[in-house]
Amino acid sequence: MKENNSVWLIGAGVMAEDYTKVLKAMEIPFEVIGRSESTAERFLKNTEVKSHVGGLSNFLTKQTTPAKYAIVSVSREELASATKKLLAFGVKNILVEKPVALNKSELDNLFDYDCSNVVVAFNRRYYASTKKAKEIIERDGGVKSFHFEFTEWAHHLGEELKTKGKNVSETWCLGNSVHVFDTAFYLGGVPKELQCFHAGKNEIDWHPNASIFSGSGISEKGALFSYHANWTSPGRWGVEILTDNYRLYLKPMEELSIQKKGTIHSEKIEIEDQIDKNFKPGLYRQVESFLDLNFENFCQLYEYKDIFSDYMKIAGY
Repeated sequence: MKENNSVWLIGAGVMAEDYTKVLKAMEIPFEVIGRSESTAERFLKNTEVKSHVGGLSNFLTKQTTPAKYAIVSVSREELASATKKLLAFGVKNILVEKPVALNKSELDNLFDYDCSNVVVAFNRRYYASTKKAKEIIERDGGVKSFHFEFTEWAHHLGEELKTKGKNVSETWCLGNSVHVFDTAFYLGGVPKELQCFHAGKNEIDWHPNASIFSGSGISEKGALFSYHANWTSPGRWGVEILTDNYRLYLKPMEELSIQKKGTIHSEKIEIEDQIDKNFKPGLYRQVESFLDLNFENFCQLYEYKDIFSDYMKIAGY
């Protein structure tokens, strides 16, 4: 079958609205595939773009050729199913929102098809702050060690997550905290050895597995690393990268600060981040790279499959 050159944007929720803003700015032809009439009405009101209703399966029955690109931005429970339907229909280039799947079985089933051009939407890899950190790391001879924190605000999230169902709340590390995991291992190297510890079982009713997380290991780049999170205590996301001469702070992750050897103070680095202010941070450059089929900085699905078990281990699932 021949491809059509448009983009299929699967989903019409809040994240799809962010993708729509980017695609409109790029003047890229695209179609939005949603489910309900009420969602379509809200999406039209917020974006001035009409979406198809009836869901992906219904939409595909009316198509004769696959799109060249698809962006999957549906609910977390439906990500794997939607991606599999697109692969089965012949769509090859797919950008899918994290966590892609909620368990290993869902993820493994995608590999019944050719997933060589399926990539995961970790937009923090495309932050201006992350890009600048990577440049400094490479200039200074690489990462020697790193640390990350993925504390979630359980007191703030509780009521919201109770309405989203167990599949979402009980896998919150995969659905949200994984952004920090990915950024840390993108800069410091994926784990070669990993030890994980957990505490606080049943302290959070919507996330009973654990509320306190700690661990350490060594990455494939030879860098020692550690991590910590306590969801019942104050904290925030952050990544610290140590090279021979610098300690780099991504905390908040949209910003970059540096501490130089021989000093005790850190200073904020000016970065070219206007595009991150105009759109959801990282999203414009991520979509741009995807449409160019430039996967150099992406987490490709086969790489995600390899590290998925480590993420499950960190989360205590």
